[in-house]
Parts: sequence; C-alpha cells; structure tokens
Amino acid sequence: THTHTPSLTHSLFRAPSFSLSFSQTTPQHTMTAAEAGSNVLDAVDAVAIDSDGVFKYIYITITAKDGTTKDVVRGDATCEYHADIYDKVSPAWDALGLTHACSGGGRIKHDAGQALRVYGYSVGFGRADHTKTVAILQQAYPGYDISWTNEGY
Repeated sequence: THTHTPSLTHSLFRAPSFSLSFSQTTPQHTMTAAEAGSNVLDAVDAVAIDSDGVFKYIYITITAKDGTTKDVVRGDATCEYHADIYDKVSPAWDALGLTHACSGGGRIKHDAGQALRVYGYSVGFGRADHTKTVAILQQAYPGYDISWTNEGY
C-alpha cells in the first residue's frame, strides 16, 4: 500500500488527501478528468478574507480543466484596489491549471467572531452579486450575523 499526501503551502489551499492501493490482483485505477478537476477545486478554499476590519473583496468563479466550477470570495485589506486582490490570488490557480474570472466586487466589514456586512462595488469589476457572496460566507462563518446592501462604496 502506498499513501501520498501532497503538501500545498499556499494559505489559500487545503492539502487534498489521496490514498492509492496497488496489488497484483487489482488493476490500477486511472483518475478521470472529472475526478482530477473536482479534486483540484476541493483544495481551493471557498472563502479567504481578513479576520477583522473593513476591506475590499472580489467574487471569482474558478474552472477546472474538466469544466467543473467553484465560486470563491477573496478579501484583503492590504490591497488598495480590487484588481490587486485578483493579481495576488490568481497565480496560485494558474499554477494548478485552473481558469478564473472575477465577476465583481465590493467591501466587507468584518466584526471578528460576530458579523459580516457586505456592501458597495468595485469600480474596475463592477458590483458583485452580494446575495451569492453572502451564501458563500454563511457556509464559512456559521453562527455569524451576515447581511448585505447595495448602498455605499
């Protein structure tokens, strides 16, 4: 039995776990494109935002080679522009052979341990669909008070 667990050190990824077993009586299983695509997307966290404060965020759809997709939210107070967030996160996905597109952005006010407020828009990417953003945030932050508005910048 051979077990291999790849190590991805980038903070936006969880390392997927693979276990392969080989014997002389069992034929080797070759991973299909669909299995490879969903495994790669499983390694991408749905949400990576700052733990507190007000910051810009972007909504991105990532596509694996097999056509499966995953929507993700990225927010970073160190980035002056929404495009800076995209430039910061996209190289890791490029390295995995994933394509990606930003469909909009806005701002998030994060009160650590309590609430997230999604609002505003991105001048460069347009307004993200805040209802979709909130749905993703609710999965990552159960128990939080999460709301959105189209008001403000």
